[in-house]
Amino acid sequence: MKKVFYLNTCDTCRKILAQFDLSDWELREIKKEPITKEELSAMHKKTKSYEALFSKKSTQIKLRNLDVKTLEEKDFKDLLLDHYTFLKRPVFLTDKEIFVGNDKKNVEALRVFFGVEAED
Repeated sequence: MKKVFYLNTCDTCRKILAQFDLSDWELREIKKEPITKEELSAMHKKTKSYEALFSKKSTQIKLRNLDVKTLEEKDFKDLLLDHYTFLKRPVFLTDKEIFVGNDKKNVEALRVFFGVEAED
């Protein structure tokens, strides 16, 4: 399994995806094709946490008046399945590894994984 979950309208996602050869990866645009329970379960097995997959920058948090500090794992899971913007993006998922989000450390780990030189 080699899947990338991303949002087409996200400039950061597009910039990260453009750095790698994804010709043999399944690309999933999560707005058009939301993640399934099975895919979320596969991600959870690697991260051991739904919160690690949850984007605390989602516009839905404010719209729904959510207090992220009070959420529990089940809440994160339910929200991730309920609306695509709750997924931290992009997510690169393989049988052995997962790379979640766009922070510098994660992007660097992706470069190592793909064997791509770091940008200056």
